[in-house]
Amino acid sequence: MVDSRDRIDVLITGGAGYIGSHSAKALARAGYYPVVVDDLRTGHRSAVRWGPFIETDLADKTALNRVFETYPIAAVIHFAGGAYVGESMGAPQLYFQNNVGGTLSLLESMLDHGVASIVFSSSCATYGHPKTIPITEEHPQQPVNPYGESKLMVEKTLFWYARAYGLRYSILRYFNAAGADPEGELGEMHEPEPHLIPRIIAAALGSRSTMEVYGTDYDTIDGTAVRDYIHVTDLADAHVAAMQYLESGGAPAAFNLGTGTGHSVRQVISAIEHASGRKVPFKDHPRRAGDPAELLADAKEAVRRPGWRPRYSDLGSIVQTAWSWHTALHGAAVEARMCNTDS
Repeated sequence: MVDSRDRIDVLITGGAGYIGSHSAKALARAGYYPVVVDDLRTGHRSAVRWGPFIETDLADKTALNRVFETYPIAAVIHFAGGAYVGESMGAPQLYFQNNVGGTLSLLESMLDHGVASIVFSSSCATYGHPKTIPITEEHPQQPVNPYGESKLMVEKTLFWYARAYGLRYSILRYFNAAGADPEGELGEMHEPEPHLIPRIIAAALGSRSTMEVYGTDYDTIDGTAVRDYIHVTDLADAHVAAMQYLESGGAPAAFNLGTGTGHSVRQVISAIEHASGRKVPFKDHPRRAGDPAELLADAKEAVRRPGWRPRYSDLGSIVQTAWSWHTALHGAAVEARMCNTDS
């Protein structure tokens, strides 16, 4: 076991979630000691495997301070908070309390304990409707939902804390996280599931009757919406790179994370049909209000400064790792039902 005097402890808020758990694994691989804080509202205890786990809400200042007093935290990677656009439209109070209020509580504890480096999980939702494609970091930030607004409020908070208190930060604005750990240890487990690829896979597996395709009249290659998908393992690696960028004296900055290559809904369906050998039942529906036709990232700055490069973000790798993960989950669920029936 590594002596605590020789290791570098990194606090991961929301580290039991989809991207947070993959980032904990990436940190451990890079030689860091991930300390996970999560309230398990959407995360999973089983996903925390590479360091200690503390179940608490960021609003619990006593518990949060105890974490900083127990572990020699050198930096923070901050994922914790709500992440569903639709939910935020119906419950803005929840999103501002959790995403903004929770961050303020975290920053207070960081300052109290002399921790000055934070990598913040932001979103392309801060940009709102794109005025230019691909989207650069200089694109105007005009969110169109409380989720994006809450992320932008945190970004602004970090800017002013840097000026007033010397906080060092990296902001990562990523596009569509997808895929699963190539080694099969981690994957996507949301309930309900808001993301396109797991929903298509569920339709292919028969665990949902049909896949809804919202909008077939966009000005795109086949009329369906186009998105920039980035593999979750590449996202995890980007968080490690962003933290190391701060360690080496990098200036506070925001970085887009994406590939710059878009895939339409129909293209993703076809890729999953090819990987699975199954037909995906789907039904066309009208556009959803507020959905842009195309979202693509310009991620050159993340490559230039933190030195990040995606390795798994081609559509084939994304789909294959996701398919492997979800078929394993599906098989386990079927087996569990059979056992319950037999008993």
